[in-house]
Amino acid sequence: MGTLSFGALLLLLLLLLLRAVPCPGQLAGDTVFQPSFIHMSGPRVNSFFLGNSSGVNFSIILSPRDAEPGKLQLANCSGSKRAGDWNLDVTPGVNISKVTVSLSRTLELCLPNATECCPSPLCVVETLQVLACRGSVMLAQLLIQAEIFANSSFAGNVSENATIIPNQAFKPLGSCPCNLTAGACDVRCCCDLECTPDLQQLFNGSCFTGVFGGDVNPPYDQLCSSQSMEYTPEWFPFLCVQSSLDNTPFLGYFYHGSISSPQVPSFKILLQTSPGKPFTGYREGDPIITEEDEYFTVPQQSMAGQCVGNAPVAYLHNFDVKCPTSLGSYKEGLPHDVRINTGTADFIQQNVVYRAITDRGKFITESENLLAAEVLCQNVTFAEHYKFIWKDKNIEQVNVTVFFGSLCDGEILTQRFTVEFLSLNSTNGEELFENPGYQVGKPVKAANLNDSDSLGSLNIWQPAGRGLCASATDRPVLFGVDSYSGCILEVDINEDCNLLRGNVTEKLNALIQATHIGKRDNSSYSDLNDWVEIIRLDPFSSNVSTGGLKGFCPDIPANLNIRIIFAKVGAVQGIPQQEILAVQISYSTVLWQFQCGLGCRNTLSFLPITASVQFIEVPAQPPPPVTRYQKIYAEFDCNQNEVCWPQLLYPLTRFYTGEPYSQCLAKGLFLAFLVLLATIMSNPWFSKLWNR
Repeated sequence: MGTLSFGALLLLLLLLLLRAVPCPGQLAGDTVFQPSFIHMSGPRVNSFFLGNSSGVNFSIILSPRDAEPGKLQLANCSGSKRAGDWNLDVTPGVNISKVTVSLSRTLELCLPNATECCPSPLCVVETLQVLACRGSVMLAQLLIQAEIFANSSFAGNVSENATIIPNQAFKPLGSCPCNLTAGACDVRCCCDLECTPDLQQLFNGSCFTGVFGGDVNPPYDQLCSSQSMEYTPEWFPFLCVQSSLDNTPFLGYFYHGSISSPQVPSFKILLQTSPGKPFTGYREGDPIITEEDEYFTVPQQSMAGQCVGNAPVAYLHNFDVKCPTSLGSYKEGLPHDVRINTGTADFIQQNVVYRAITDRGKFITESENLLAAEVLCQNVTFAEHYKFIWKDKNIEQVNVTVFFGSLCDGEILTQRFTVEFLSLNSTNGEELFENPGYQVGKPVKAANLNDSDSLGSLNIWQPAGRGLCASATDRPVLFGVDSYSGCILEVDINEDCNLLRGNVTEKLNALIQATHIGKRDNSSYSDLNDWVEIIRLDPFSSNVSTGGLKGFCPDIPANLNIRIIFAKVGAVQGIPQQEILAVQISYSTVLWQFQCGLGCRNTLSFLPITASVQFIEVPAQPPPPVTRYQKIYAEFDCNQNEVCWPQLLYPLTRFYTGEPYSQCLAKGLFLAFLVLLATIMSNPWFSKLWNR
């Protein structure tokens, strides 16, 4: 390192000296107001007292209005924290205190016969002193010059009549767009009403044309009286439009008649609570309604797998979801004091029980290591369990159990929300089989009737971690919920194709540990008629030789397809009774080829294998065969054909309202006459008669 020059040493010494010099206006004892002088133009101002405020008394002094200009009132330490209309507030701190001076009066201009207001726009012109004293010794002084103007407000009469803006599809918002200057005549703007006739004579021949010049409703080309078309077609004016300019397509709508608004479903259900039209109860899948006619919401998972906080709860649909969150993104859900509509326009209160979490390890995941002094913690909801007691179409009772605990900054919380519907006749928390059919969201019942242990399972994968099949878990197939899941299988480049097919088939078959599927949710293991046998379509056995190629295997059964056919065979207390009719399992094959990376250093490749579940609804009874009449009539059915022959003469019917019926009938008869005349003239005997 080189030595410092003389100039650098001198500069360093000067900086040290300046650092030791006190701030301007600072008194003895290193105490000072910063800033020490303030020009105040608003009702509140802040300053800071630098130094130890222990044992320091703060006071405010208001200089008299008749004091001689340039001279201040003699400062003394016997003042208080209020002077006239001014208040002094001090917020103490460590070696720094915040000092706030505020005005306690209003700043409105005086109206007739009004007091405590400002007689002139310049409302306050005063001089203030803020003193900091320890005993009778003044430590620091703050000087404030206040010049505050009154708040400007409109003192006239305000009209509550809102400006009505017409529908611009029929009437233009501005009838004279070239009128750009208020209170003056715009040159060449002949529609400007502020232009006198004498001024209009100066530019009468050079007025703006088109829409900008005030022609906001020009005649269109299809109008019979329009002559603006440069190239008139041969059919004009035989097929032109005869109408007034009020009926124009220029602004948007062609015909200003009665318009039927579409029936758009609303997110808010209007309950019929009047005695004449009571609310008739819930059906399966209906959203539960609160007292405020809004949806009762509980966080749920969307189709994309993300948690939605304002998802409505559907009647008789159970769910169990987990939603990760952090302290920064945590949001409280719907309050538990919200009353719920029972289904008959009556309202019930939720029975809420609060419990503290004892084992946070089941919910908390550490994400960051923060110092204990820096961690911010807050009591949040860890889990909410809802139990709806129902009967018929009504909700009888709602029991809620809320688990809460402490969540700190840097931790990831996995919240759990469950909703369970229990019948009023259920015992010990087990649902009685009032409806023997399946309900949407409940597990499909499986059995292995060829084994002594009849219990079976029908599952799909639930990947975890890296998505490998070795670490993947499974979950049951839920009725009515189409699913698609999979995992990744690690395959070596030297893998034998036959062994690979057998390994993949074994992993797929491990998901289906059953030979039969229950027709209903209450299927009995002792009654074979309550079960349907699984139809298995075994994977195609390939005999294709790879010729000794490595990393190449055809016909790998990598996709498992589960198709479940069901039907609605009836209803119990208004709830559909759904029954499974058949189950088919098939395989789809793929071509596996080793994917070589950079340099082909890795001898492992990946093979994704998947499982899909599809529910197909069919009629409970075969539909009646199509009669011969229906087959013939299908040609004239407007809903099944692009050409609708029955509507060929639609303009001549009473349903057509585009024109008066008399005009439509006259034009139709004239058109029929032309067709008849053309038919007669095309006959050979007509030409012979004409030649004679």
